[in-house]
Amino acid sequence: MGNILVSACFMGERVRYDGKHSLLDHPALKKWKEEGRIVMACPEVLGGLPTPRPPAETQSRFPILIQTSEGEDVTPQYLAGAEAALELARKHNCCCALMKSRSPSCGNKQIYDGSFSGKLTDAPGVAAAELIRNGIPVFNERQINELITFMEQQGHAAA
Repeated sequence: MGNILVSACFMGERVRYDGKHSLLDHPALKKWKEEGRIVMACPEVLGGLPTPRPPAETQSRFPILIQTSEGEDVTPQYLAGAEAALELARKHNCCCALMKSRSPSCGNKQIYDGSFSGKLTDAPGVAAAELIRNGIPVFNERQINELITFMEQQGHAAA
């Protein structure tokens, strides 16, 4: 079955750093949810971080360092969350993931550059990178049409 790992904030869960959600109201998601194909995950919460929590950004990639705006090193929690998200995706036979863009965990194309100024850099977040490294394609909310096409090509259409 073509299950999809989905950022929990897209499904209305209040797990974002600010205690809010990023509800993604899309017919394909509704259909996949009705079919029981959505596997919700928040890597930050899976890694042990509270909600709400201070915003965090990747300060360096090699070696990896993720710090909050208050200077706290939260790298271990982000790495643990990435591993937990991969384990969840494998356990539920997820063929792909739909994750929050720009997040230091979930961003698949870009993340904030570590300056807490809103500037972006071309790099994936740690959970998205872990999924991609392990052969699980990651899409973001701006790529919902690409995700639908991918699912159709896999024989897992939304409609």
